[in-house]
Amino acid sequence: MRFENVLTGFIPEARGRDGLTLAVLLARQTGARLTVAAVKPPAWGPPGPARADAGAWAAYLDEQAAATLDQARELTGELAGKEIGENAAYLAYTHKGSGRGLVELARKRSADVVVIGSAPGGGKDRIALGSTADQLLHASPVPVLLAPRGYADEPPAALERLTVAYRRGPGADAAVKRAAAIAAGLDLPLRLVTLVLRSGRPARAEEEMLARLRDQAAADLKSAARGHRRRTQVEVEILEGRNVAQAMRAGTWLPGELVICASSDSGPLRRVFLGDTSIKIVRAATRPVMILTRQP
Repeated sequence: MRFENVLTGFIPEARGRDGLTLAVLLARQTGARLTVAAVKPPAWGPPGPARADAGAWAAYLDEQAAATLDQARELTGELAGKEIGENAAYLAYTHKGSGRGLVELARKRSADVVVIGSAPGGGKDRIALGSTADQLLHASPVPVLLAPRGYADEPPAALERLTVAYRRGPGADAAVKRAAAIAAGLDLPLRLVTLVLRSGRPARAEEEMLARLRDQAAADLKSAARGHRRRTQVEVEILEGRNVAQAMRAGTWLPGELVICASSDSGPLRRVFLGDTSIKIVRAATRPVMILTRQP
């Protein structure tokens, strides 16, 4: 899997800067072309009781989109330097839903990944899923990369390691294969982690169950890592906790970490579709999370 075209949706807010910062980092490290999009609503008519001229309302929307892209262009230049900033594509796209607009644009621009920031309301260094992410995470034809809130405040200099949230199954095995290809292409180490959750049963039964889960997880991770060590450095780790959030806190996370999740095996082929566990991982992660499309 290669990144040749990185698409990011930008709005003139903190979450827009977070997404753009992550997109620039990825484009710079992979050598990909960057496309920055401002999705604007269709000019069906002005809001409110005052029915202003439809042409004036359309012109206003165009002006807002142009101002947004000017801000994105300036910020991209600051983040990536003149070369990437000037070679990036900046475009306005009309759609009533920002996420669905990015889905359409990803197809039209042959994007390899769509990058956005966290929705408002989430905590610092956390990812909240809003309407834009929801639309992308149920329909995108390419992987979706989510930046935590505040990512632009202290971004890492580069990606340092890829971590795959692994649970044995066809989707997760395909995700490991794709992640290993990305890691090898970027000369990054790859880590596979499996979450082992405690059940709250009586102590003896709990320990017996955890022992079985640990053994199974260790065997699954060893099997998943087999064959990929020829291409890149691979390590495995079991993270334990009473729930997903606690298990995620048990891990060590580098500043330049990127977490990768597989789409649900029950989702449509070649689309992103987030399952229940992956949603919990996204919300608990303190680093960017990429959700891959489901492969046949």
